Amino acid sequence: MEFLIQTINKLQDVFAVIHENPIDLPQIVVVGSQSSGKSSVLESLVGRSFLPRGVGIVTRAPLILQMIKYTGKDRESMLKITNNNAIKEWACFSHKPDVVFHDFDEVKKEIEKMTDILAGENKGITKKPIILKVYTSLYTLTFVDLPGITKVPVGNQPKDIDEQIQSLIFEYIKQPNAIILALVAANTDPATSESLKIAKQLDPDGARTIAVATKLDIIDKGTINDVTDLLRGKIIPVKLGIIGVVNRSQQDINQNKTLQETQKKETEFLKTNYPEICNKHGTQVLANTLQDVLIKHIKKTIPTLYKNLVETKKKLESELKLLKTPDCEKTFLLDLLNEISKSYCESVTGDRKDISDKMLMGGAKLVNVTQDHFSKHFMVVDPLHNLSDKQIENYLLNTSGIKKSSIVNHKALEIMVSRQLEYLIEPALSFVDIVRDEMVNILDSIDQKLLYELDRFPKLNNDVRSTLDKLLEMKLNNIKKSIKSYIRTQQKFLNITNPNYLLQLINSSAGCRSSFIKDK
Repeated sequence: MEFLIQTINKLQDVFAVIHENPIDLPQIVVVGSQSSGKSSVLESLVGRSFLPRGVGIVTRAPLILQMIKYTGKDRESMLKITNNNAIKEWACFSHKPDVVFHDFDEVKKEIEKMTDILAGENKGITKKPIILKVYTSLYTLTFVDLPGITKVPVGNQPKDIDEQIQSLIFEYIKQPNAIILALVAANTDPATSESLKIAKQLDPDGARTIAVATKLDIIDKGTINDVTDLLRGKIIPVKLGIIGVVNRSQQDINQNKTLQETQKKETEFLKTNYPEICNKHGTQVLANTLQDVLIKHIKKTIPTLYKNLVETKKKLESELKLLKTPDCEKTFLLDLLNEISKSYCESVTGDRKDISDKMLMGGAKLVNVTQDHFSKHFMVVDPLHNLSDKQIENYLLNTSGIKKSSIVNHKALEIMVSRQLEYLIEPALSFVDIVRDEMVNILDSIDQKLLYELDRFPKLNNDVRSTLDKLLEMKLNNIKKSIKSYIRTQQKFLNITNPNYLLQLINSSAGCRSSFIKDK
């Protein structure tokens, strides 16, 4: 089932390139203080000395360490580059995929070099990861090695360096699929372990935490019983277990002792000091446990991972489609314009599938503007504006001539209505301007994917908006002419659409006529 880990490795590679983690990947995250022996544990697992060492924060960028049990195909690919059949183990970096490192001292130098590029040379840290692939004959396993927890800034480091490191650690281990590998120095009180404190904050039940007790060989002989209880899992409540290891000493490093020699020394130490539980501890046991836990965790999360991958794939394909250069510019242009026109019309008619529940848009907004603005302003126009009773009386008398009648004659009504209809022109014309502005705004409420695609082509975007403005301006002028013409026609035929308007004029003129006759 090692191919499962390699599948996760490929996803890690992709996400590292885009500097984004859209999916919560199952991965082992290594957390420990600067003095916890983190580097020694990782080197023992890999079987090679390759990590930078020094005073202060050495790991200043997330190191995604992918151990790959290589196949014949992997080896063939390596030989094509190096033509060196003597190479048994080698490494590659994602930022130098065509370079094979078989001297692990060169791997160390490359990590230091890339760290300075990503994080600067002032001992600061970065969130951008370095991906290192180590091809080995041992096993397939992946870790994320994070900067060691510290409390005191060194040199030109920012004063809040401890907060920055904690923030970076939290970003990785807060993900539910992250397995926390918390390193605890056996020669210190576990209650003061910073790695366990952080792990407990985000995994209070210890359901996804493995503890590693380091430095078993330098504890006080009087505390060996306490350490035995620690290794039996009686002190640290983690459900994935606690495993003790013996780190390489500085003397071993200075004497260039191989990792195989130190692992043999570790086995002898465990048999001598912890004979009853020695088979449950050691670097090899840790490697087997981590591989087993990681594979089980991946298998458990496969359904969710698959669902998230499919959704992410669809999303990215949709975005890629927008970014893709069209094969035929004319066809692309026509299709895009047709889609924009269709979405615009659907916004007006209310036929869009992605109907908003947050605000009014499209045709609904136009209707709302009509009700709130035009109808109200139209209805408040006074039919008797600037028309006094005396004026009405004169209209009635002058159109009656020598006739005596108590009925309002048609001529008087036509003259008064024609005069008063002029007051309806201004609110009608102002409403046309308001509708025009709303129709311009509708373009910004169409399908957002189409707007995004349109934004990719600034000139086309300007042309589309300019064309819409011109069309609306042309229609605007025609409509304004039509409004004036319509009202002039209504002045002639007295067939206006507002019956209340006409009724009020009739009643007023009839009242004036009745009052005039009564007075006479």
